[in-house]
Amino acid sequence: MKISSVFLLASASGALSASIYDYPGYTATNVVETSSRLTADLTLAGEACNIYGTDIKDLKLLVEYQTDSRLHVKIYDADLQVYQVSESVLPRPPSQNVDKPDSKLSFTLTADPFSFFVARTDPDEILFNTNGTQLIFESQYVNIRTSLPDDPNLYGLGEHSDSFRLSTDNYKRTLWNAESPFIPENSNLYGSHPNYLEHRGEAGSHGVALLSSNGMDININKTDSGEQYLEYNILGGVIDLYFLAGPTPTDVSKQYADVVGLPAMMSYWTFGFQQCKYGWPDIETEAAVVANYSAANIPLEAMWADIDYMDKRQDFTTDPELYPLDKMRDLVGELHKNGQKYVMMLDPGIHYRDDYVPYTRGKAANVFIKAADESLYRGEQWAGEVVWPDWFAPGTQDWWTDEIKRFFDPETGLDIDGAWNDMNEVSNFCADTNCDPSEDSDRSSKRSLASVPQTQYTKRDTTAGDMKGLPDRDLFSPKYRIDNHQGDISIRTLYTNNTNSDGSVQYDTHNLHGLMMITATRAALLTRRPQSRPFVLTRSTFAGAGSKAAHWFGDNESSWAHYRATITQMLSFAAVHAMPMVGSDVCGFNGKAEEKMCARWTLLGAFQPFYRNHADISAPNQELYLWDLTTQAARKAIDARYRLLDYIYTAMYRASQTGAPLVNPLFFLYPNDKETFGIDLQWFYGDALLVSPVTEENATSVTFYLPDDVFYDFWTYEKVEGKGATITMNNISYTDIPVHIRGGTILPMRSASGNTTAQVRENNFTLVVAPGRDGKASGTLYVDDGDSLDVGDKFSDIMFEWDGDELTATSGSSFGYEVVVDGATVLTADGPIEYKGPGVVKEGFKIGKS
Repeated sequence: MKISSVFLLASASGALSASIYDYPGYTATNVVETSSRLTADLTLAGEACNIYGTDIKDLKLLVEYQTDSRLHVKIYDADLQVYQVSESVLPRPPSQNVDKPDSKLSFTLTADPFSFFVARTDPDEILFNTNGTQLIFESQYVNIRTSLPDDPNLYGLGEHSDSFRLSTDNYKRTLWNAESPFIPENSNLYGSHPNYLEHRGEAGSHGVALLSSNGMDININKTDSGEQYLEYNILGGVIDLYFLAGPTPTDVSKQYADVVGLPAMMSYWTFGFQQCKYGWPDIETEAAVVANYSAANIPLEAMWADIDYMDKRQDFTTDPELYPLDKMRDLVGELHKNGQKYVMMLDPGIHYRDDYVPYTRGKAANVFIKAADESLYRGEQWAGEVVWPDWFAPGTQDWWTDEIKRFFDPETGLDIDGAWNDMNEVSNFCADTNCDPSEDSDRSSKRSLASVPQTQYTKRDTTAGDMKGLPDRDLFSPKYRIDNHQGDISIRTLYTNNTNSDGSVQYDTHNLHGLMMITATRAALLTRRPQSRPFVLTRSTFAGAGSKAAHWFGDNESSWAHYRATITQMLSFAAVHAMPMVGSDVCGFNGKAEEKMCARWTLLGAFQPFYRNHADISAPNQELYLWDLTTQAARKAIDARYRLLDYIYTAMYRASQTGAPLVNPLFFLYPNDKETFGIDLQWFYGDALLVSPVTEENATSVTFYLPDDVFYDFWTYEKVEGKGATITMNNISYTDIPVHIRGGTILPMRSASGNTTAQVRENNFTLVVAPGRDGKASGTLYVDDGDSLDVGDKFSDIMFEWDGDELTATSGSSFGYEVVVDGATVLTADGPIEYKGPGVVKEGFKIGKS
């Protein structure tokens, strides 16, 4: 059957009988078009079907040509009651009101029945097309579908552990933040990012971002007649779409970052190697780990404290016997003395006890989430019976900041260097809506679904125009059931009928909790160290999280499958979701790490942005000094990583300024090479280093793709001519990883490594020049103090150019931070040629054959 004739709506519970013939769609009237925008009224075109909720009769359409490369299309209810993500949570970019003829995108409307398509103007290419389908806009179900080309190259729609290029045959992406042990495939995970990048080879790339926090299924499939489509099935909210013109993949990444926020600039130290374990028994064990790394001559930048340090698993406490405050202060002081760092965990669940002061202060400030009956909602997390902060409440930021300043006071508490927000999906140990979280199992206090009147899930008085959510919805069991791997949407999380202080409910705001927590944590850390860049690591994410924090991929497994998954996850976040500072638990979190795999993972992790070894309490210790192979691999990997710190720090700076990816999929640099479109076990670290790790168990060889370009072995400087084909490298030891320098690039490297990143910064620079086939190369170097939130003019931003004979250094802005260049190594087919450098760089310089 054709897409224009009929389609069946599908849910997690199977196909339904409702068809497009049953749904009337909408008719557009009162169409008003100016030079930079279009508005229209949309009216239900026939009798309501009420398939999964109540059909909303009157809608509004807004189309804005915001920039020459960004088009905003919004469909919302005329009464402004349907939930919309608040700009206080995720600020939107202002429209520049570009004239339609100056836009690279065009919007075309069909009035009756209403549909539209978005096209790129040059070349003329339809990017998103709803023609032939009917818009469905109900109180608890929204459906919109676009046709796609055959076999499209789609990326994004995170968070997931599937392939980087998404399957297009009966594939579903569910977005509903959830506790996700072992990061299951084909499942929703910890974060929700409803944006995708589509790449069409020589026709270019474009992006589509849906700004919605409601749970959803996104189906990518073919009709019975073989026509490709992508379909949103959303539990409510509005349709708020941003179309990004590209035309290059990198352009799309930058344009998306403009929508959700540029990535936060990270401190230099955060790129160092870091160690954690859930289950270290006491503070003496942590001190011994630090000493053991030093004895093994493996650099260690930061130690992390999981919940072990807490008294009774309560935030803002230390275990008086196992982690006494004085001994923890001694360890933190010693780490700081040695140029090392300390990061500690803060979970969102606050112990529900009248003798627990952070709770009583929070209760007095009215900062906790309420149940439907206006009492405090209580669930279960590590401390036992807990309540959760209501990040919408006006006093929550001040309370959270106050608790953080008290506990992490440098003079009386723990002078941390970063905060770790876990369990913030939210994860709730209550397995269903009949959970009794009370410690005394008082059945009379049990709050269950049965105790909540079915017609009174939304208690607040709704006001037209507040955009906080419609009344009279089934907030526990909507008729459309998304494919949440945990089950119903209230399972193992906050009940979805819980109310926020602004009148919204968790049904609509569930996916925002993690983003709002890290926003509050970042703001609190800034009050402790106003001049320094705050570092926050989060498990749960939403669109825009990269502007606040780093992300690790959660509770993975010590397995080769998850070793490979860390690559695909990194590519999605760093290249598509504007979140560059990401990585996995090196060697795996769950299960028993094996020496050879851990050695390989140690090497792989050294070429990813966030680099931390971490394991579960049920897993054996897996610190890198415990095996000979991992010790050797760590020494080699960290030495290379640290010499490259300024190269990747420069890439981080570019990401924070423009949204350019810190990590690049191969097709980002070779967009016309079809062989690169599906590659997700190789990547470019920055834009110059191609990493091609061994990815199979017990293998000592790897077959990988080299584009039609010139490359140089990073370790030996040997020149390799890529032919747009795969090559095989054999006899790769467990302490080696294939890495190649892309021809045409210049790598700024420190002349030596160090035991800490502070020591690395004491070393001078050498430049590695890798000429392309035209004999030329270029690169950049950004240097500042590595930590200041505002560096002023105390930075150097240097551009290097090799013309085949001479290396030139210039600055587009400043030589405000001292840079010392000892020399340059120019790679050739006959071997490297060394040139002496100018020393301290205070202005532009030239070195070379002349």
